[in-house]
Amino acid sequence: MTRLGDSVKRATALLTQDLSSAATVRELLTETSARRYLDLSDLPPAEQAELVAAGAVNILPSAESLTERIDAARAEGRGLHVKLGIDPTGSDVHIGHAVPMIVLSRFQRMGHDVTLIIGDITARIGDPSGRSTERPPLTDEDIARNLAGYREQVRPFFDFDRVRFRHNSEWLAGITLPRLIGILSQVSASALLQREDFRTRLEAGHGLSMSELIYPVAMAIDSAEIECDVELGGVDQLLNLQMGRRVMEIYGQRPQLVVTMPLIEGTDGSGAKMSKSKGNYIGLSASADDLFGKAMSIPDRLMDPWLRSLTEWTDAEVMLTTQRIADGTLHPMDLKRVLAGEIVAALYDVDTAMAAREAFAAQFSRRSFTEVEALPEVSLAAHGAEAVTAVLTGVLGFAASASAARRLAKQNGLRLVVEEAGGQRTEVLAEGDALRPLAEIVAERAGGAPGGVYLKAGRKLARVAS
Repeated sequence: MTRLGDSVKRATALLTQDLSSAATVRELLTETSARRYLDLSDLPPAEQAELVAAGAVNILPSAESLTERIDAARAEGRGLHVKLGIDPTGSDVHIGHAVPMIVLSRFQRMGHDVTLIIGDITARIGDPSGRSTERPPLTDEDIARNLAGYREQVRPFFDFDRVRFRHNSEWLAGITLPRLIGILSQVSASALLQREDFRTRLEAGHGLSMSELIYPVAMAIDSAEIECDVELGGVDQLLNLQMGRRVMEIYGQRPQLVVTMPLIEGTDGSGAKMSKSKGNYIGLSASADDLFGKAMSIPDRLMDPWLRSLTEWTDAEVMLTTQRIADGTLHPMDLKRVLAGEIVAALYDVDTAMAAREAFAAQFSRRSFTEVEALPEVSLAAHGAEAVTAVLTGVLGFAASASAARRLAKQNGLRLVVEEAGGQRTEVLAEGDALRPLAEIVAERAGGAPGGVYLKAGRKLARVAS
């Protein structure tokens, strides 16, 4: 059995146990966290491809092609040459940026050669992917500062001491106009203009600069210059990565394989990808308690994709927990605490993750909310006849609209917390409950409770007064 197989066997045994137990969770986090450094070189080619595919959206042309390429490289006594391009366009890094680094780390630990391309030339153009306007170019100082911040923040997910760094100015700065024209003459303009972001801007009457059109070709030249076997990128980079295959053909080389990773959805559950501008992100430089708390705020439906993209769990382990939730042997909240612990353990360590877990429990589970000062309050006498959605939007301001409040309930994010003699009881309010009068819900779910009653929407909390 492989080293990963042994680890999965141990973790699977733990995943069948009581995941509300701190002792079990500590043992599980210790096992899965150790995988971030596990030597995977004993995996056969097919299992390597399977492990890469587990964290990918696309493998082009196919996962079978990746297996064949790994097998052929082994026969030549070498690893694959794997590339990830970085355009250091910002200094703030969130957990979504860790996704490609996790997959890249797997390649590294499987014995392949990894090169990070620093786009100091292409950053001056700015990647137009998914943007409605042209991105402002960066200066050399911007690039150096952003790169330093990026490396420091994603370091827990990747071993930077075992990687080659190349700046694409090494070849792009010296490319001659005849050479560039020769490449561009073999690239279809329609292939560049099929991008949805370009079409949207043109249909809206906005222009495109020539530098934006050339960006995918410049990025593709990087792959040809280093003779890449596999290139990684977000799923939004698919057309750019495919251009790499085309330009490598122009160079007379065997086209690279393409591996795309998902874009992590933000914490607000709106469907938008994680980004600083939307405020739905978890920064890699956040405190352990903040990391844990924000991870606990995500809708239940995000646990599956987050576990697949942000942890070293295998598909089989994720499916095991999904099945346990479906058959009622695992509470979603217990699994979410494990996920939050995985994120903290990756950026700090298991001890810190367990401390954050304990702190969260003390703040939101065991502590009486009557001890919390300055909570907003809603009066049943004044607003009890109003629907819960109306209370959340018009009285408390916990939701932007009634539809947003209903969506929160649909995602199991709306709760009534009832304090009783033995502790707290949490009642999950369904979407239908959100349309009913607040007083009716309180009477039905918390009638005669000796302690306080609280309305919880996501991480926002309000006291319900009589």
